[in-house]
Amino acid sequence: MNTVKTQATILLTGATGKIGTQLAKLLSEQGIPFRAMVRNAQDTAKFSSLNGVEVVVGDFDNPDSLRQAVAGMHSAFLLTNSTASAEQQQITFANIAAEAGVKHLVKLSQYKADAASPVRFLRYHAAVEAHIAASGMTYTFLRPNLFMQGFLLFRDSIIHKGQFFAPAGNAKVSLVDVQDIAAVAAWVLTTTHWHNQVLDITGPESLSHYELAEMLSVVTGKSIRYIDVPPADMLQAVLSLGFPQWQAEGLIEDYAHYARGEAAAVSNAVQQVTGRPARSFAEFISDNAGYFIA
Repeated sequence: MNTVKTQATILLTGATGKIGTQLAKLLSEQGIPFRAMVRNAQDTAKFSSLNGVEVVVGDFDNPDSLRQAVAGMHSAFLLTNSTASAEQQQITFANIAAEAGVKHLVKLSQYKADAASPVRFLRYHAAVEAHIAASGMTYTFLRPNLFMQGFLLFRDSIIHKGQFFAPAGNAKVSLVDVQDIAAVAAWVLTTTHWHNQVLDITGPESLSHYELAEMLSVVTGKSIRYIDVPPADMLQAVLSLGFPQWQAEGLIEDYAHYARGEAAAVSNAVQQVTGRPARSFAEFISDNAGYFIA
């Protein structure tokens, strides 16, 4: 990575989320200055331990704040929250970035993004990718598979019932650790080798949810089962957690995508980009075993 720059030329959006936090840490450790966009001024404190950080308050629904955020930037990392307006927010950001002279836009997309997909999230990511590709900026589209960290959402069920559930059948998924996504992003933001490329980012192996349960059982010393449930049951469970209807339905579409075996392929992008192997699910569970023990 290039570590000689003294003025921030990289903008990170989504800087306080799981990926953004890891990415900010990596850039700071490499001595690469960057600008972090946050939603409110109070979030500035989250970067107090990092060197080389300039914080700017920005709102994806406020174009003027976005113009201030991208001013003077050469590259930007685009990541928004999962909302009903995410597609339009990202297109608006891309337009403003191009107008401001941003040269390289790195977008966090999703594995198998496709305009013809039955999965709404994959359609929206594909639409934004197409818009960015036509913008005149160079781009890198990062398409990570299912996050290993998403498994942490099953904590209560695992602790209290010794089980977790999903409508994924016996299909295999090449889950990826958020740490690896951030590591890839750090490299593509600071080199030119990956310009105008699409990178599928997966873990080093493809595993079924039954295999995930077995691995978790071994690491925690508890008997943990995976329960394959009908999509309708999963939908009601997700809605009961307070998810809006559109997002809950989208998650069920995601799981149908997994159940069809469409997310089973393994990519070597992490190794290619970073020079080290992708983290395995066993490593992830070993690092987080205490989280699943009451």
